[in-house]
Amino acid sequence: MRTSRDAFHLAIPARDLQETEHFYSKLLGCHVARRYDDRLTFNFFGDQLVCHHSPNELRAEVRLYPRHFGLTFREKADYDALLQLVELRNVPVYQKSQLRFEGLVEEHYTVVLRDPTDNLLEFKHYRDPRMIY
Repeated sequence: MRTSRDAFHLAIPARDLQETEHFYSKLLGCHVARRYDDRLTFNFFGDQLVCHHSPNELRAEVRLYPRHFGLTFREKADYDALLQLVELRNVPVYQKSQLRFEGLVEEHYTVVLRDPTDNLLEFKHYRDPRMIY
């Protein structure tokens, strides 16, 4: 079972490593852990995100489903702080912050960001913490 010392690892394509570094490091504040000619590794809110240089990645229609990734905040204040960061730094937004499933146990806030390679990042917060999993 995962402990707080473990890190989830996700690898995604990146058409341009310079733009990718700007988005994740300068806009979202993720620390660059490693930099190579063909990839960047970030500390993505405590987990490992590796962006592999993929200049020929096809631009298909950008859709949230079936492929996206992100983070579910336990605290609403952390979600709100991210929204402030997005606004202050003009982070590209794919889907504005909204409340989904209002009135149901799975009610949650969600915002979806778009990186330079059109990878979609969903950040959310459930009012009921039991709904995180």
